[in-house]
This record gives sequence, structure tokens and C-alpha cells, in this order.
Amino acid sequence: MKTLGVVASRYASTRFPGKALADIGGKPMVWWVYQQALKAEKLDEVIVATDDKRIEDICIQYGLNVIMTSPDNKTTANRMYEVSNSIHADFYITINGDEPMIDPAAINAAVPDDIPQNVEYGTNTICVMDDPVDVMDASNIKVVFNDKKEALYMSRTPIPYPYGTLDFTYYKHVGVLGYNKKMLEFYQSSVPGYFEKVESIDTLRFLDYGKKLQFFIADIEKSLSVDTPKDLEKVRRLMRDKNLI
Repeated sequence: MKTLGVVASRYASTRFPGKALADIGGKPMVWWVYQQALKAEKLDEVIVATDDKRIEDICIQYGLNVIMTSPDNKTTANRMYEVSNSIHADFYITINGDEPMIDPAAINAAVPDDIPQNVEYGTNTICVMDDPVDVMDASNIKVVFNDKKEALYMSRTPIPYPYGTLDFTYYKHVGVLGYNKKMLEFYQSSVPGYFEKVESIDTLRFLDYGKKLQFFIADIEKSLSVDTPKDLEKVRRLMRDKNLI
């Protein structure tokens, strides 16, 4: 079975246009994400999927596998579907292109030992939340699941609510998801569901339509996503502290 890691990298960003090309220690951010993805042993191949020639040119310059996709894709899953029509794999892992320090363990966690092909199937890496500030942050998507770790719901608000007891742990969605071809075909042919629109969480599409999304818990190092120039400075400082740059 072939598992393809896809680094989703676009140029347009409301808060930080061109962040994929932002310099970190003399290399563009997309290069750092790609290198981290290469460390994930469960990936057979890694490729950058972008909709901008400037990013494509940089990838070619640095020897990164890259594929151009349509700028009309509204979500990463739409972009993944387009990639799946050009490159065959049994499983596709999406990796956010704005996490230059992403832990390879988060990527490996999303690749199950058994990947069904006859039904729609997806995976999502999650991790424990241990900071109350992070729990209250709406940009951190909280998740709940059953005893088989199958997704029940995802929300920007803290769930479950601590009304009857405080004896539980919060978990959050990590931006690493896996899809078989059938799941990508479903997403491409469907429209946003009710809760997806309410919460503005693309992944809720699968739960709105009753599709199986399997969570995998990973013990990973905290990773910072670069959403603003201020985030970029934090990442540079952290990478300097770790002697990475």
C-alpha cells in the first residue's frame, strides 16, 4: 500500500500573504515543513501541492516534489482530491504547509495499519490539551470521541462542558488528516453540512454526513502554526533555541 504525504501550501493568506516563502534560517518555510514530513517513516512519498507558481518555482529550486493545483479549490480536502486524480495512492495524508516544526509523530499517527478501500474512511491525529488558555482559544478545535476513538463531534468551544465532573481530559485536532480515495470523492461531490457551516470547521463535513473519521492520539511536541508575521518570529526564536537554525 502506498501512502502519499501532501504538504498543502498556498500563497494567498488574509493575515500573512506569501508565508510559505517566508525565510527561516535561510530556507523558505515550505522547505522546513517538507523536511519534517520526510522524517515520517509511514509516508512512502512526499509532495507539495500549491496553486501559485512562485511556490512551485521555489520547490523546484530546492529539489522538492511539487504539483500545481487549481486556485479554485476552496478547502485543503478539495486540493487533496485534485492531487488524488493525478497521483495514485492508497492513502493520502494532508500536512499543513505553515508548521515548520511539525512533529513527524503527528504524521505517522494518522496512518493506520489497516486502510479500508471499499468504504469512505478518514483519520485525524489528535493530542491532549494541557493548557487552559489553549482550551479557550477558538482556533484550537476540540474533539470528543467514543471508546473506539471514532469521532463524535468537533468544536471551537470547550467540549465536553465540565458540569458534572472535572475528571476528564481535553483533546484537540492536529492539522494532519488522512483520506482514502472514496472519502475524497465523497467530499468533492458533497456540499457543506449544517454543523460545518455553524462551526466553520471543514472536517465536520464527514460527521454531518455520517462518515467514519477515526482519531489517533499522538504524544507529540507542541507545534506552532505560522498565521501572522508575529508567529513567524516566535518560530524563528524557538528554532534558534533548539539550534535548528
